[in-house]
Amino acid sequence: MGEVSTIGIDLAKSVFQVHGADTSGAVMIRKKLRRDDVLAFFSTLPPCTVAMEACASAHYWAREIAALGHDTKLIPPAYVKPFVKRQKNDMADAEAICEAAQRPTMRFVQGKSAEAQASAVVFRTRDLLVRQRTQLINALRGHLTEFGYIVRQGVGHVGKLIDIVGDSASDIPAQARPILVVIAQGLKALQTQIALLDREIASRAKADPVAKRLMTIPGVGPVIATALVALAPAASTFRRGRDFAAWLGLVPRQHSSGGKERLGRTTKMGERSLRRLLIIGASSVTKVAARSPDKAGAWLAGMLARKPRMLITVALANKMARTVWALMAHGGSYRAPAVAV
Repeated sequence: MGEVSTIGIDLAKSVFQVHGADTSGAVMIRKKLRRDDVLAFFSTLPPCTVAMEACASAHYWAREIAALGHDTKLIPPAYVKPFVKRQKNDMADAEAICEAAQRPTMRFVQGKSAEAQASAVVFRTRDLLVRQRTQLINALRGHLTEFGYIVRQGVGHVGKLIDIVGDSASDIPAQARPILVVIAQGLKALQTQIALLDREIASRAKADPVAKRLMTIPGVGPVIATALVALAPAASTFRRGRDFAAWLGLVPRQHSSGGKERLGRTTKMGERSLRRLLIIGASSVTKVAARSPDKAGAWLAGMLARKPRMLITVALANKMARTVWALMAHGGSYRAPAVAV
């Protein structure tokens, strides 16, 4: 009987399922482990490949198991699913992970260090607070609309909503005013917290040389630049800029068959936060270019003359992603293209 060469582990909160196989694929281990017994179990095994699905705790376990001398690999869950036989359970999942890891063409997720995950916390937290702020703005606007107060959309007009609630001369019913004050106070608190995180992000952008170079790209500010540094894998992970754009989900979905190419909407695969940030940055660039076409680059001006705005925004986000990869892979700063005449 051969030795265990590959182990698939189905991660969980309390009970983990382990499936081990030798180089021929023969089953060597099928075992359940309590959370506290995982590291002790792997410390008794000779060095082998340990695979797991990429999830919330996967990077932590990959670091801990790698410290015991094993080669750890993270697999996207979508790539594991085809290897699950019929019914889905922990044992079948662990076996599927093990089989997927043995495929020579399998793609793996790059593991993250504790420092990289810590750097990403500020962006996750900011996203959470921005979503909560949007919810409160929509709630406050909706309630005030019922009493005849209409305010334009946008974060820049939040102050008007708060002023209406705080104005004792407004004819808001007495029963509703105390509740609306609670929403307004929550908005003020969120605004303060978001501003604090924005200052933290700006200071990180100034201190990071890569982020400073990325900010030379039009539409890339401190938030996007530091998010790219913290959340994106190393540039060496991708062979070219188009692969990085595909990882972000900014390329068309393919439905090609029989030698005929059919392209659909963007795939929206990969890192959701970075994709959204790049599209927001591209939107600001296209908005400025639409107002002043004479100041836009030749490519952007030509696209604006014949294509819908949203299509151009996503296409520009794709170009920005490829430029980001080029700067991260080869160094240097962004050089603006020729202006349309």
